[in-house]
Amino acid sequence: MEPTGDHDWIKACTLPDHTELQERTLMTGEDIVIGDRCRIDYGLSGKDVVVSEFSKINGNIVAAGDARIDNWCEIGGDVVVEEDAYLGEGVKIQGKLVVKGDLDIGDNVQIERGFEAKGWISIRNPMPVIIYIMMYLVAVLGIEKEEELDSVLQKLFGDEKGAPTETPLMIPTGAVLNMQTFAVPEKMAIGSGCRLHGNIRAGSITVREETTIFGSLHVKEGASIARGSVIHGDVQGGGDVTIEQDVHILGNVSCQRLTLHEDARVDGVIRAPGGLKIERRSA
Repeated sequence: MEPTGDHDWIKACTLPDHTELQERTLMTGEDIVIGDRCRIDYGLSGKDVVVSEFSKINGNIVAAGDARIDNWCEIGGDVVVEEDAYLGEGVKIQGKLVVKGDLDIGDNVQIERGFEAKGWISIRNPMPVIIYIMMYLVAVLGIEKEEELDSVLQKLFGDEKGAPTETPLMIPTGAVLNMQTFAVPEKMAIGSGCRLHGNIRAGSITVREETTIFGSLHVKEGASIARGSVIHGDVQGGGDVTIEQDVHILGNVSCQRLTLHEDARVDGVIRAPGGLKIERRSA
């Protein structure tokens, strides 16, 4: 599969089950894939961590597996890698670099507080991350043709119950993440048991069970909030919104059409000019 040279196929944003933002670090037990030109105001902690070109991560990166940081990225803290690390051309690390395995390092890399690598060090430009991610999607998601990507992402990030549990944490091209705002351009799916801070802005959003968000949801289209989740803010959607059983919205709900379970709780004002449907509990 040939890469197009455009990273925009990383359109959807997904946060796996039990993703948490704690102590200025976005933490998951799964892999992390960051699109290009992202601005993330906190650190990352996961298995393999992949950061595409021209992104800025204002925190530490901790990888239980490999770390791949593409050309001209800037890391505002330390990079600690349990296995191998691959740093592209012009990468700048403001902290220290600790690599337990091998290190491939490109031209003009700056590491301000020094580095430690226990394995082999190769001074060469590693494989571009865009090609690596395409290979990753082929291996992990079973994609053979680029045209299949949309349907596979729909299965991963949509409402389908059969979505795999080991979904990577994927942040799309051009996303802006800080303690006040979590902004992505299109679809977003948040797994179950997550804890997040900041106002979320997306094209559409799916929140799975027992997730807590300390902020509001602002979506251009629709939103679905699954059983037992808590939103410490407003829910504003330009389309249809579904709020399931035992959900607690501490602010207002504004959308076109609202489906609200009778055992859900909305503390603020509901505005749904297209209609309000109350779902009853099953017998």
